[in-house]
Amino acid sequence: MQLSSRGRQMSRLSGIRSIMEDIAAVGNGAGSGEWLNLSPGNPSHIPEVVAAWHRLTREALDERFVESSTRYGPSRGTSELVEAVVDYFNLTYGWSIGPENVVVGPGSQMLSFIATTLFTGPDTDGVVQPLVLPRLPDYTGYQGLGLDPGGIVGLEPLIVPEGRHSFHYAVDTDALARQSRMGMMLLSNPANPTGSSIEAGELKALIETAERRDVPLVLDHAYGEPFPGVVQTRLAPVLHSHVINLFTLSKAGLPGERIAFAIGPAELVDPMVSFIANSALHAPQLLQAAVERSLRTREIDTLTTQHIKPYYKAKRAMAEELLTGALPDSMDWRLHSSDGGMFCWLSIDHDWFDDLELYQLLKRKRMFVVPGRHFFVEPLDTPFLRTHGKRCVRLSLSCDEWAVAEGIDRLGEALEELRVNARAGE
Repeated sequence: MQLSSRGRQMSRLSGIRSIMEDIAAVGNGAGSGEWLNLSPGNPSHIPEVVAAWHRLTREALDERFVESSTRYGPSRGTSELVEAVVDYFNLTYGWSIGPENVVVGPGSQMLSFIATTLFTGPDTDGVVQPLVLPRLPDYTGYQGLGLDPGGIVGLEPLIVPEGRHSFHYAVDTDALARQSRMGMMLLSNPANPTGSSIEAGELKALIETAERRDVPLVLDHAYGEPFPGVVQTRLAPVLHSHVINLFTLSKAGLPGERIAFAIGPAELVDPMVSFIANSALHAPQLLQAAVERSLRTREIDTLTTQHIKPYYKAKRAMAEELLTGALPDSMDWRLHSSDGGMFCWLSIDHDWFDDLELYQLLKRKRMFVVPGRHFFVEPLDTPFLRTHGKRCVRLSLSCDEWAVAEGIDRLGEALEELRVNARAGE
């Protein structure tokens, strides 16, 4: 039976899915020896955070099971959680939002897909108005949001060196101004994979573009403020007539429960509510009760400031020190600057380096990372993407400290092996 064009688009085997299948395969038959998995984006199991969500979930189960799990609910989200979100953000940021500005959904990726489906695609003339990712590299899950071929456009960044072994990306505002077609803009802030937080001037340029083109700017705060605060962000979320903010509980300790919410103008949020009603009815309700309680009591703030932020800041500092010791100073490697974060994003700027070759070599050393090309938009056919897009790698810092340390040692050995092999082949 033949798939539709949209079916073919959505059934593509993405690079990240193939890697996860690799991991599952070795997990089912790993044999002797332990694998190091510095690949996935699962949050670390911070004991205090796990214990808090366990207790909050148990309380929700004891007190709200009947109304949460044995009945259908509103597509916008339970009234209790929606009201808690409204109160929390009005108090925290001095906003004046109401329930009409909020929708609860089954994860921020699904909310991103909903917004992309609503605001991008063929216009009345059949010309596709694409989802624009204004700051590559960005979350690999965004690559699967478009239903139409050519429905996603990624803008190449500017590279700003910082000393011998550090750098950061900047939004190319000139390239953004030259983009001829646009249905919506989307970016993670702070960014996955780099951990960078957008600068005030960059955000201003994005909002001005959204106003001028009359399109939504969707900001995915999965790692930022006000929770989970995995990265120390520079800017608070903004309330604007062209901005939809996404917030999730995934990196705050509940990735498996798929609870997130969007805040934005009522005229943009209301179609998202209808989309959920027409597709999934509503997000899971029992955990909405647990999240509501965490907002009402401000326990989510305690978890963020006392446990999550310090944990990842320390983990990142440890990784930076280990990378400096393990990677040769004579090699042109650079670590993307960040204030904390779950990942390290490395650029290795040599002709002999290829991210897929490194992936295969490390797999032979019983270790997983994510090749950097999966965070750019295919096809990788521009000069920038053919070089830089294939010369990066992402390391996850979510596993235990000993695993991060051992993984960085294996990475250093693998890079040296690739360099030696390249010289031998000259």
